[in-house]
Amino acid sequence: MDGSARLGCGVILACLAAAPALAQDWGDTPYVQTPQNVVDTMLEIAKVGPGDTVIDLGSGDGRMVITAAKRYGARGFGVDLDRKLVALANRNAAQAGVANRAVFYQRDLHETDVSSATVMSIYLLPEVNLMIRTRLLATLKPGTRVVSHDYGMGDWKPDFFTELDAPGKTVGIGQRSKIYYWVVPGRAAGRWTWRLAPEGKPVAFELALQQNFQEIEGTLTAGGTTVRVEGAKLAGENIAFSATLGGTRYEFSGRIFNHAIEGSARAVRGAESRDLTWSAARTEIWEPRHASLTTEQALKEIH
Repeated sequence: MDGSARLGCGVILACLAAAPALAQDWGDTPYVQTPQNVVDTMLEIAKVGPGDTVIDLGSGDGRMVITAAKRYGARGFGVDLDRKLVALANRNAAQAGVANRAVFYQRDLHETDVSSATVMSIYLLPEVNLMIRTRLLATLKPGTRVVSHDYGMGDWKPDFFTELDAPGKTVGIGQRSKIYYWVVPGRAAGRWTWRLAPEGKPVAFELALQQNFQEIEGTLTAGGTTVRVEGAKLAGENIAFSATLGGTRYEFSGRIFNHAIEGSARAVRGAESRDLTWSAARTEIWEPRHASLTTEQALKEIH
């Protein structure tokens, strides 16, 4: 979690404190130790548990994965290009009694397979976050939690953000740390169709959704009327939205499975309401807006 993913010529520590974008190499991140209270808070925010696999890119002394294993019973691994730090992290894991669940490798983070992660932790420079963002979104399973120390992911807005005191922190001003948290979104963009019988007579519904990261918006059509959906939310593969058509308010929630959604719906008309099951099929696949961003376009977000 301590960000020592160096890819060549190195960035002096002053660049991190004063101007990260001036790094000599876009893939370079110096080693900066994360205060233990920040590690603890990051794991709490990510709700790490015994069933999780935690992967830490730029793992430094290993404290992120070691804490996850010792305190929460999770397992995982970290990668770092610094051979001495990797050796230190593995010694620390052995001393903590979790060497069977926390392992560290000398490896390039850009060449590391992260597909097994349920929790991803990073402490990398802003440009490195943007360099790996597309790969994380394409590789990590929907619902995977991503937690970052100090730096965001450009216009991928965090699902949660906080700032806290960081005693002993060696960079920055005022010994403060920022924590960003995201849930990798599922693929909701496209055209979806289903039928419901809220009043006994089947009605055809069509949902057209656009997506940018976890933000979704669109329209719902039924009975020849089209309206904007309201309160649309996407968390991993869980989706929810509502709309009012013909005097009836519909509230939908469900889970996306490939090109289907299974869930429940409620139809509210006046003082009466009816609970229904909901099963939709995707009839057209649309790419999320963020899927077309190149690494070069993403990097422009930090300038």
